[in-house]
This record gives sequence, C-alpha cells and structure tokens, in this order.
Amino acid sequence: QVRLEESGGGLVQAGGSLRLSCAVSGRPNSNYAMGWFRQAPGKEREIVVATSWGDSAQYSADSVKDRFTISRDNAKNTVYLQMNSLKPDDTAVYYCAARQDFSGRYAISWEEYIYWGQGTQVTVSS
Repeated sequence: QVRLEESGGGLVQAGGSLRLSCAVSGRPNSNYAMGWFRQAPGKEREIVVATSWGDSAQYSADSVKDRFTISRDNAKNTVYLQMNSLKPDDTAVYYCAARQDFSGRYAISWEEYIYWGQGTQVTVSS
C-alpha cells in the first residue's frame, strides 16, 4: 500500500516562498511519476507541476512557470514543491499524486494518478 503525506503548507505573504513536502511510504518514490495539483474553492483541481519516473521529463503549468519547481530526494523518499514569488492566486489546497509509469512520460491529468495525499493548505495574503 502506497501512502502520500503532504506537509509544509501555511500562510505566507505575497512574494514569499514555501516548500511543500510529500513523503512517500510503502514503495520507493523513485518508482513513480509524480505530480502536484491544487484546488482553490469553487474551482477544479488543476495540475501545477509534474515529473516523470527518473525525472527525465518535467512539466510546469504556465501560471507557475519559473516560480515553482518539483524535485525529489530518493534517499528520503520525499518529493518537494518549491514555490517562490507566491501570489494570492496561488491560494489553494495542494495535493501530491503518484502513478507507476516507467515510460519516462509525465502526466498532467488528475485521472491518470492512482495515489493521492490528503492535501495541505497554502494561503497567500496580499
């Protein structure tokens, strides 16, 4: 059984930074393609960033490009979302997700992911 647990959310002022962590248990996180999604009140869940198995291919949504970065530490079985230059529009619940895919492809549709964390709230004040 694979479990994902996010942490690191909180309240931050616009222009600030946060780093979210996603601890993966049950299987090595290196076996998975990973993604970070977010969902704001009244809006659909949307992809933020994604990385393929082996991190050979990565994706960033236009809204976060050059501000957010996904990375992983295989020794710690943890995936990170580094968020810089935060804006009030970044306010949402952030979820990490995993799918077992050795093709080297990332996935940007939430329907392609099997495992999900419970989410962590990020609030950016203006």
